[in-house]
Amino acid sequence: MSPTFSSLSVRSYRVYAMGAFVSNIGTWMGRVAQDWLVLTELTHHSSTALGIVTGLQFLPFLLLAPWAGMIADRYPKRAILAITQTSLALSSLVLGLLVVTGSAHLWMVYAIALFTGLVTAVDNPARQTFVSEMVPHDRLANAVSLNSASFNAGRLVGPGVAGLTIAAFGTGWTLLLNTGTFVAVLFALASIRRDDLRPAPMLRRGKGAIREGVSYVRTRPDLQLVMALVFVLGTFGMNFQITTALMATKLFHKGPQEYGLLGSIMAIGSLAAALLSARRARPRLRVLLVALVGFTVSSGLAALAPTYPLFALALIPVGLSALTALTTANAMVQLSVDPAMRGRVMALYMAIFMGGTPLGAPVIGWIGEVWGPRWTIGIGTIAVGLMLVAVSIWMARHENVQVSYESQRRPRIRIRTVAQPTVSEPIPEAVR
Repeated sequence: MSPTFSSLSVRSYRVYAMGAFVSNIGTWMGRVAQDWLVLTELTHHSSTALGIVTGLQFLPFLLLAPWAGMIADRYPKRAILAITQTSLALSSLVLGLLVVTGSAHLWMVYAIALFTGLVTAVDNPARQTFVSEMVPHDRLANAVSLNSASFNAGRLVGPGVAGLTIAAFGTGWTLLLNTGTFVAVLFALASIRRDDLRPAPMLRRGKGAIREGVSYVRTRPDLQLVMALVFVLGTFGMNFQITTALMATKLFHKGPQEYGLLGSIMAIGSLAAALLSARRARPRLRVLLVALVGFTVSSGLAALAPTYPLFALALIPVGLSALTALTTANAMVQLSVDPAMRGRVMALYMAIFMGGTPLGAPVIGWIGEVWGPRWTIGIGTIAVGLMLVAVSIWMARHENVQVSYESQRRPRIRIRTVAQPTVSEPIPEAVR
């Protein structure tokens, strides 16, 4: 089997991946339908309302991360996922029925978005770490990348299908169709044999588990660096739910099909990034930094695009660079932590990455109202660019490393250790 798909030779992961792919398509359909509902049916293109909905979905990541990580380390992950996926299906069902019956109001969407966020906050660390129980350690990086490939393959299909179904049948039926796709992942979870799993050591009951997870991260500067990078990217650069909706509707005056198509076009780059990442034996910091440089350039071009076709075209490298950065960061964290700590560390990672959205999304929505849609993307370009400069300076001063940005035939970043006469603590291999 090709190295790109080596994890699919493991039966349990193969079954799970098939169910997750169907569910991912539905998830992206549901996201597009919800955003379209808020932006065009319940408000008159209010980017502030859209920002609030997005913020409510991600706020629980910030508030519940320590407890969600503890749950993932203390209880069987497959059981956790069965409960959370069923709950998410029910929330999609309720919203779909409200829209189909004409009973939906904006405050109801807010409430359902918050509930979805609460469930997803528990679901995410369990889902992220469940991969390590299905595949051997030497295939974990590959499996993480294939998970991203599945998510973005769903993104490639889901938004386009959502645009067509919204135009043909309406938003409510699109949400109900998303509800049906949860059956696939629930069936996959039930089909995985217990004997095929490699459970991580269970966290024993007792006080101090949350504090132990935080203390572990505080002793790991390599993890802190990765988390700082994904925080800025997630808070200011990854608000595509808002930015593409505003660019499509307010700037280019397009309908649901064209809006849905933007998500599918971006997924071309994201899917390519995930498949390329699956071929790498081990994630490296230099790949993460190069990807963030690429994101800064490509998102800047997208913000300045004068026409809808050029904007859509610019989203391909945006998706490629963003997903390369996220896949690399995720694999770096998972591969470098103690298995007994993985749930709590990944919960903190997801809180830092996605928990910044409640802060960033309303700000991005306000910027869209006051400065215009282009600045909703431009602010992310500026923030990530400044973060790269700050990280380069920090690493040179504190980690005994020099980072140089070189432009030859293609952009690349060279990271090298600076020789010093005194003995210093070595940099962890994962960040070299």
